[in-house]
Amino acid sequence: MRARSLAAGVASLSIGLGVLQAAPALAGSAAAPGRAVIQRSSPAARPRNAVGATAPSSQVSFNVGLSLSDPAGAVELQRSVSDPSSPGYRRYLTPAQWESRFSPAPSSVEAVTAWLRAQGITVEAVTPDRITIQASAPAATVERAFATSLGEYHRAGHVLRLANTPLTVPASIAPLITGITGIDENLATPTALTDEPRRSSSTAAGKPIPQPEGFRNGTPCSTSYAQKHDKTDPAYGGGYPETPPYAVCGYTPPALQGAYGLSSQIASGIDGKGVTVAIVDAYAAPTLLSDAQHYATLNQPGQPLKGGQFSELLSPTFNQIRSCEASGWFGEQTLDIEAVHATAPGAHILYVGAKNCTTGLYNSVQQVVDGHRADIITDSWGQNGGDVLEPPESRAAFDNVLLMAAGTGIGVQFSAGDEGDEFINFGRSVTGYPESSPYVTTVGGTSLQVSAANRRVGEVGWSTSKSTLCTPTLAEQEFPGCTSPLLNTWLPPSPGKYLYGGGGGTSFSYPEPWYQAGVVPAALAERNTGVTGIANRVEPDISMDGDPTTGMLVGETQVFPDGTYYDQYRIGGTSLSSPLFAGVMADADQAAGTPLGFVNPRLYRIAGSAKSARAFRDIIPAGPQANVRVDYVDGVDATEGTLTSVRTLGYLGPERFCEEEKCTEQPVSLNTAPGFDSMTGIGTPGNGLIAALSKP
Repeated sequence: MRARSLAAGVASLSIGLGVLQAAPALAGSAAAPGRAVIQRSSPAARPRNAVGATAPSSQVSFNVGLSLSDPAGAVELQRSVSDPSSPGYRRYLTPAQWESRFSPAPSSVEAVTAWLRAQGITVEAVTPDRITIQASAPAATVERAFATSLGEYHRAGHVLRLANTPLTVPASIAPLITGITGIDENLATPTALTDEPRRSSSTAAGKPIPQPEGFRNGTPCSTSYAQKHDKTDPAYGGGYPETPPYAVCGYTPPALQGAYGLSSQIASGIDGKGVTVAIVDAYAAPTLLSDAQHYATLNQPGQPLKGGQFSELLSPTFNQIRSCEASGWFGEQTLDIEAVHATAPGAHILYVGAKNCTTGLYNSVQQVVDGHRADIITDSWGQNGGDVLEPPESRAAFDNVLLMAAGTGIGVQFSAGDEGDEFINFGRSVTGYPESSPYVTTVGGTSLQVSAANRRVGEVGWSTSKSTLCTPTLAEQEFPGCTSPLLNTWLPPSPGKYLYGGGGGTSFSYPEPWYQAGVVPAALAERNTGVTGIANRVEPDISMDGDPTTGMLVGETQVFPDGTYYDQYRIGGTSLSSPLFAGVMADADQAAGTPLGFVNPRLYRIAGSAKSARAFRDIIPAGPQANVRVDYVDGVDATEGTLTSVRTLGYLGPERFCEEEKCTEQPVSLNTAPGFDSMTGIGTPGNGLIAALSKP
């Protein structure tokens, strides 16, 4: 799993073409007599990535997903209640009704739990919807039970546990199981981007999770787009502006409301009142509410976050504190809450703090769905390359939860990621999971330009390259490539090196969903037909501001050299995009007078109609643009000097993947274009989107 951020020192993992071939049927997989394969091993479990065997005594927490009693019926219901042309549109079931029709039979739960216990596995809980059995056991017990072996592998910058061979169970219970999550270990990390390295505070065992170490914007920066221009540094060249604007200090809620046409609607009372937005992250900062309230007081005049608008649903205990870098999640939580309140100041916010950054996140989403605790769920986490690296059975287990969400009228959103097409991570253009699932709304990122009058004056697809100005300070610190002959030049020269961008692309695992047909260009949907043989799901679906250089100002309690206190800084990533859109959807739910639920079919229906021009802003190429950004070397002040860099907007140059000193390049495969595109999807919310969504 990963958050929507770039982690320092990410280890490479190439994906060969063979890995991307369609997975063989389970029936054709080898298993001992009397046993059946229930889950294939991950393609990431390759010898070249192996570190060693998993310690037999290490504890493994995992979920067993049980097969729905009528999976085809659950898919059909999802389509019926979300298709505007269907007689069943918005005729949602209650959780109890959905469980009665589609959940696994109690006898299935009893059979699987009995088998697990007989193997020496502890059954921690069975979810009320009967879809998931939460379990744990030592690694040696897991290996014996599922007739596999576990190993440690380099994956996504960590050393993680993976099953070396497929998981098998007795043939008598195999049909009852959809898949397993958690035996293959994945760690999500905080997904928001300040864009410069930010350390997490260390945590001693049994001690409270501390606040993260402080971060501040470098100066100069602008309060609105292009308010200040860099007229002192050397020209960047390459057709980019000679005096590019400085990065914004961070947009405040009035700027974001104005840019996306929400100001007048919020003033008229369409502000998300009566709608609950759930935010799912790992752990819980002790100052979440007080920070968000203080932030609203400073930056959102007349739109306070009242105590009655906020509640928490927290795991009774937290674990994996060190491996998940728990305090690093606090900035994500802060961003999510303040961003939702920015676009839906009247909505109720339910903060859901998961037990950890592994299976806990999936369990927390399921807890919200099963209890129908919210109308909208926003998630800014996922798994890099999960569309191909996550076994299909494991994905199917969580997809069942997403089907229940759609059938009961809950809209689930995932951010699209911050590493573009992920070529820089894997040497192939792939997508992540859960954002590749056809049952979620995937939100991509843009670079937003807002004037001093809070008007959107430009918006570009978020794809960024970076060049750093070589200065005497950096030369003394042995900054790579910065030597005396190159002082006062940009390294690398224009157009720089690809840094990051909003996620997107074409799935290798999911067919093109019915709602994308006729809107998504065939060239995108059929990009992977050489491997899959069919048209496939393309994401993101829609986008909002995500570029950290044009990001949002947030406020959070942090640990500074002179004490622990509240301060503000700019932050971005599609971790910003998703909660911003969740707020827009809360406004739309209120305007409609009913939950809109899984909104993709309606979004694509509007995109293919005459309403499209007013409902969405079509993001198209805008020519060479760039910002100059100043950052503190120590992240706090200028004591240790500053870094000056150029960050391009809408970058379409080469991106590079390196492994074992061998590098390959390709042009960035995501781009903007008229209509639906692979970088921003349908586009971004226009002034007429809420009206278009709320009408029958």
